[in-house]
Amino acid sequence: MLKLLELPDCFYPNQPTLIFPSSPTPKHSLYLSNLDDQKFLRFSIKYLYLFKNSISPDILKYSLSKVLVHYYPLAGRFRASTEVDQKLEIDCNGEGAVFAEAFMDITAEEFLELSMKPNKSWRKLLYRVEAQSFLDIPPLVVQVTNLRCGGMIMCTSINHCLCDGIGTSQFLHAWTHIITKPNLDPLIIALHDRHMLKPRNPPEKTFTHPEYVRIAPRENSYLDMDINHFLQSQPLVPSSLTFTPSHILYLKRQCIPSLKCTAFEVLASHTWRSWVRALDLSPSLNVKLLFSVNVRKKLIPEVPEGYYGNGFVLGCAQTCAKDLVISNMNYGVRLVQQAKSSLTDDYVRSMIDLLEDKSVKTDLSMSLVISQWSRLGLEDLDFGEGKPLHMGPLTSDIYCLFLPVVGNFDAVRVQVSVPESVQDKFEYYMNECLGKEANGDAKGSLVEENGFC
Repeated sequence: MLKLLELPDCFYPNQPTLIFPSSPTPKHSLYLSNLDDQKFLRFSIKYLYLFKNSISPDILKYSLSKVLVHYYPLAGRFRASTEVDQKLEIDCNGEGAVFAEAFMDITAEEFLELSMKPNKSWRKLLYRVEAQSFLDIPPLVVQVTNLRCGGMIMCTSINHCLCDGIGTSQFLHAWTHIITKPNLDPLIIALHDRHMLKPRNPPEKTFTHPEYVRIAPRENSYLDMDINHFLQSQPLVPSSLTFTPSHILYLKRQCIPSLKCTAFEVLASHTWRSWVRALDLSPSLNVKLLFSVNVRKKLIPEVPEGYYGNGFVLGCAQTCAKDLVISNMNYGVRLVQQAKSSLTDDYVRSMIDLLEDKSVKTDLSMSLVISQWSRLGLEDLDFGEGKPLHMGPLTSDIYCLFLPVVGNFDAVRVQVSVPESVQDKFEYYMNECLGKEANGDAKGSLVEENGFC
């Protein structure tokens, strides 16, 4: 396996600046729903975009100040609620988003060819805000890095407690809209209010929720069988595999005619099974697959268009490791489908009510978590100089991402960090069941996509 090459250091010609909304915005506290305020989401979503041609920093800063008028909470700051213990809110005070400009002595082509998977050196591409706590980091941080070839890398850090994937895509497209169509109104009006997702009074937990677990203080037995804790203690390496439409079709054909399924369902099931096999877990262990599901249209009434807060919940498929490993593709797919179908309005409302209990945490102990970034339009961002050559995360983690493939809407790039000791096994199992017809293409994907863009 080729050694990953580190990126050179960034040169910052100036100190980062704060970008304020270009006109006065409302000053108030913004309530965050229980879906927003989960401890599981107290981090920032970090996107990396590579563009062939750079865009003037002045244009980017001016347009950012304009779009922050419509998305003014992103120019605010987090704070602890004075009314509810362990709850966050946004102080919409207009303090601004961080914008950094840098230069890196590398070309766009070199970035694509040499940095095929995220590594720690990629973190140089996003300005690190020195802060004492999570609350002190601005919700929006942007770094634009100009390259030797005239290209540009843009990295954005958007706090997950404020936006989900759909929300971040909506904001970023609104930003590009101001540059490319300055005389037209926004395509989607931002909806800030989160009260439609408030818990009931009194809360009513009417379902069992395997996505979550209640942790008692000083309870250490929970960590004794914690896959998540084990993975974090290992040297991790990113695994990145591209599944073309023909690969996905081949997987789906293993389910029909007895079972019809979507591309996500079959690829999620396949990834989960390959991950469990590679880790060689105890056959009797109960393993879970947690995956993000947009519930905006599942709720009654539906969440209106423009809502950019967290409108997703985690679906949960679970079974013992042995049954998942020895069964055919249908078995895992049915579990994913059952988990999706359980997410009714009543179930989601029960989940929101459950999260009033701040001792409840997302159950990561025996879980693979999959987040879907494909089909959100993230790869279509155009600031006026064309769509990106590459779009993906700034870093790789033990949480699995289904990523878009630039230039191929129906392809999916699966990226997840696994222990170095099991990487080869994981990639073998991911590729194994594609069969001879698709195997040639898939192996090509593995070699190239040890960084395919």
